Amino acid sequence: MIDQATIDRILDAANIVDVVSEFVTLRRRGVNYIGLCPFHNEKTPSFSVSPSKGLCKCFSCGKGGNVVHFIMEHEQLSYYEALKWLAKKYNIEIKERELTAEEKQANNLRESLFVVNQFASEYFQDILYNDLEGQRIGMTYFRTRGFRDDIIKKFQLGYCPDKHDAFAKAALQKGYKEDYLIKTGLCYKKDDGSLRDRFWGRVIFPVHTLSGKVVAFGGRVLSAQTKNVQMKYVNSPESEIYHKSKELYGMYFAKQAIVRQDRCFLVEGYTDVISMHQSGIENVVASSGTALTPDQIRLIHRFTNNITVLYDGDGAGIKASIRGIDMLLEEGMNVKVCLLPDGDDPDSFARKHNATDYQAYINNHEVDFIRFKTNLLMEEAGKDPIKRASLISSIVKSISVIPDPIVRSVYIRECSQLLQMEEKILVEATAKLIEQAKETRYKDEERRKLREQHAQQRANQQQNPPSALPMEAGIPSEYPEGSLTPPPPADIPPMDENGQPNNAELLPEGIEVPPPPIETLPPEDNYQSLIPSTGNEQKVFFAKEQDLIRMLIRYGEKPMCYIENENGEQIPLTVIEYISQGLKEDELQFHNPLHRKILKEAETNSRNEGFIAERYFIAHPDPEISKLAADMVSDRYQLSKYHSKAQKIVTDEERLYELIPRLLLDFKLSIVEEEMKQTLQALADPAVANDPERYIDIMKRFKELQETQSAMAQKAGDRVVLKL
Repeated sequence: MIDQATIDRILDAANIVDVVSEFVTLRRRGVNYIGLCPFHNEKTPSFSVSPSKGLCKCFSCGKGGNVVHFIMEHEQLSYYEALKWLAKKYNIEIKERELTAEEKQANNLRESLFVVNQFASEYFQDILYNDLEGQRIGMTYFRTRGFRDDIIKKFQLGYCPDKHDAFAKAALQKGYKEDYLIKTGLCYKKDDGSLRDRFWGRVIFPVHTLSGKVVAFGGRVLSAQTKNVQMKYVNSPESEIYHKSKELYGMYFAKQAIVRQDRCFLVEGYTDVISMHQSGIENVVASSGTALTPDQIRLIHRFTNNITVLYDGDGAGIKASIRGIDMLLEEGMNVKVCLLPDGDDPDSFARKHNATDYQAYINNHEVDFIRFKTNLLMEEAGKDPIKRASLISSIVKSISVIPDPIVRSVYIRECSQLLQMEEKILVEATAKLIEQAKETRYKDEERRKLREQHAQQRANQQQNPPSALPMEAGIPSEYPEGSLTPPPPADIPPMDENGQPNNAELLPEGIEVPPPPIETLPPEDNYQSLIPSTGNEQKVFFAKEQDLIRMLIRYGEKPMCYIENENGEQIPLTVIEYISQGLKEDELQFHNPLHRKILKEAETNSRNEGFIAERYFIAHPDPEISKLAADMVSDRYQLSKYHSKAQKIVTDEERLYELIPRLLLDFKLSIVEEEMKQTLQALADPAVANDPERYIDIMKRFKELQETQSAMAQKAGDRVVLKL
C-alpha cells in the first residue's frame, strides 16, 4: 500500500494541465483551460481544467476529478495503478508498506508468471514473423482469414512450432523455471516426466488484462499433423493470474472506444473481435465461447450501460446464451440483440462490410432482448398451450430480474401486447417472482451473516481468556453451533423498555457493557434504519445529506462560531464539530455509508495540526472518497458569465454561521420524515402485524421519531409542518 506521504508528493508534483494535455488538446480561457471531452463525443468544448485547484470536469457528461481520477477514467486503471502511472511520469519513488513474507511470495509469483507470459508472447510472435514454419502455416492462416499485418501486430498474434517441446526448450534455455512454465499453463508434464508444450502446432491469440498485460493464451489447431486433436481451440488453464470468468477477450483494445460510444458489442470468438476491429468497429469484446459470468458483466458495466449481443442465427447457440442475457438484465444493463444474415457470423460479416455499413445494419436490425425472446419462444411454442405457459413464465422471469421498476413496467406493457394477455396478470406474476427472489436473498444473507458471526465468536474465544466476552460476535449462547436459524431482522434491533437499541439480552445476567468509544466503531456498524439502503438518490433527505457533506469537505476545519468553555474562554467550533454534535444531539446519522465514513474520519482528524478537510479527502487512499471529494469541490470554482464584476461576491465561507445550522436542520427534518414514512410502511406489513413484539418495537420507534420531529420543528420556529 502506498503511504500517504508518497501520495501527497505525487499530487504535489502532478500538473493536471500537463497530464491532461497528453490526451486532450487544451486552450486557455481565463485562468482555466478548455478542450473537447475525451469521455464522450462532442463538437463544442465542455471539458474544463483548473490548474490552480488541480481539478478537471466535463460540464456535459459530468466526468472529472483530480489528476488521479482523470488517469483512472481515461486509462481505466485502479486508484493505485493511476498513482504509479503518475509517479513514473514524474520520477517519484513509490514507498509502500512492508509486506509480509507470504504477501511478498505471492506478489513475486504473480510477477514471475506475467514475465513468463510476456516472454511466451514475444516468442510466438517471433516464430510467426521470422521462422519458416511460422510464415508458411501461421501467417498463411491469418492472411487467409483476411487479417492485415497491422491488425496481426496490434493483437500480438503468434504461432507455436509443430514440435511437442519447442517452446519449453527455448524457455528453459533462457533461464525460465519449469515450475513457472507449468503454473502459467504454457506447458504440462507427461507421465514420464517430460515437459510438453500446450499450444504446439497452433496459431496463438494472447489474452490481455485491462491494463494490457498478457494473462493467458488461446491456440487454434491448423496443420495436418494436429488434425487428430479433438479440440479446435485450446485455452490456458486457470492460474494465479488468470481466471477466465473475469476476463473478456479484446477488452484492453476496446475500452476507450466503448467509453466514447457508450456501447459495447458482445461476440463469441477471437476472430470475431479481430475482424470487427479491422472493419473499424473497435467497441467489441468476446466471451471466448464460454457462458457470461457476473464478473465479466460487471467489467463491461464499468464502461457502459448499453450492450448489443451479436448472433449468427444458430438457434442452439442463442438459447444457450439466454441465461447470460438474463444476467445482463439483472445487472441493470440495456440489452439489445442483433441477428446477422443466414450464413454469416460477426467475423465473416465484418470482412464483407466496412464500419459504416456494419453499424447501419446493426442499428436497423437490433431489437431489445424482451421482444427478441418473446418472438423466438412464441415461434417455438406455436399453439401448444403448455409451451405457451412455459414461454410466458420464462419471459416474466427475465422481466423480474430488471432492477429499474420503470423499465420493468415498460417491458410488462410491451409483453402484454405481444402475448395478448392482461397486463394485470403479468404484473402479479412479476411481483411474485421479485418477492420470492428477495426472500431467497434475505435467507442467504442471514445464513452468511450467522456463519460469519459463529466464526468470529470462535476466533474471539480462542484469543480471549474464558472470562472475556466475545463482544463482536453478538450471538446468543442458546444458538447451537452451525444453526441456521435466522436472528431478528438486522434493520430492527432489540429494544429496551424505553424503546432504545439494547444488546443486553445477548449477554449473561448481571453483565453491563458500556458502548465502545465512537472511534472504534465503523460508521456502518451502529447504524439502524428502516430506510432502504439503496435507491434514495431522488429523496429529499439524500440531497440535504449531500449538501452537508459538501460543506464538510470544503470547509470542515473552518471555525463557524465560538462557544464558551468551563473557564469562560471563547473557543472556536469547527464545521465538522458542529455537524457531528448536531447529529448526535438527536441521535441521527448520515444514511449513506460513505458519508458516515467521511464524517467519522473528519471527527478523528479535525484537531490534528495542519488538517485541511478538502486536501485530506481529495488525496484519500480510498478512490471512492477521493472521487466524491473532487466532485464536491469542483463546482465551487465555476462563476456565472453573467456575474457583475462590480458586485461583491458573498461566499459560503463568509456565511457558515447561518448556512450550516440551516442545512443541518433541513437534513434532520427530512430524514426523520422519511424514517417515519418507512416505519408506517413497516407497520402495514402483514408479517409485522402478526408479530406482536416486533410491532410494538416499531411503534415505539415511530413515537420516538414523532417526538424528535416535534422538538426539531420547535427549534425551527414551527416553520415546518411535515405531512406523511
